[in-house]
Amino acid sequence: MSENISSLELCGIDEAGRGPLAGSLVVAGVVLLEQIDGLSDSKKLSEAKREEIYEQIIKSSRYHIVKFSAKEVDELGISECMHQALTSIIDEMGECDYLFDGNSSFGVIGLRTMIKADTKVPQVSAASILAKVTHDREINQIAKDYPQYGFQRHKGYGTKAHIEAIKKYGRCEHHRYSFKIKGID
Repeated sequence: MSENISSLELCGIDEAGRGPLAGSLVVAGVVLLEQIDGLSDSKKLSEAKREEIYEQIIKSSRYHIVKFSAKEVDELGISECMHQALTSIIDEMGECDYLFDGNSSFGVIGLRTMIKADTKVPQVSAASILAKVTHDREINQIAKDYPQYGFQRHKGYGTKAHIEAIKKYGRCEHHRYSFKIKGID
């Protein structure tokens, strides 16, 4: 029995910033209009390479990027933010075959999932890069206003240095207060 192959364009979807203690959650959907060399999981590329490929993706695709601030993540929760972002991408991108990197559709109908899709499917790799670059650019901007946290080094993730900075300075407006940190109220 053969697998059902869709004739629709493939829209790859990935996110960046689901796990950090600070910064926005960013979800991107991408339909490639032409082949782009060098696509891979954004975490496997250098920052310079991601920036270079980001510009190619912007010029060579249809895409939609959705962001939720740390405050919105606190108010809605990660799962609801993901649900809303995925729904927004589907609404914006129209009739496509949707593939999301991971194993949860967050309750969104018509969305296929695949673990490690960002390393296997060019459209998802492209979405991974758009999401990561968008997330990191925002964090690097925040780092200028809050140098004491070292955001440019850890991108908001819960590194030892970041947690020590939170202990010393408290949280700022870009931190997620709903994310519990051991030893911090």
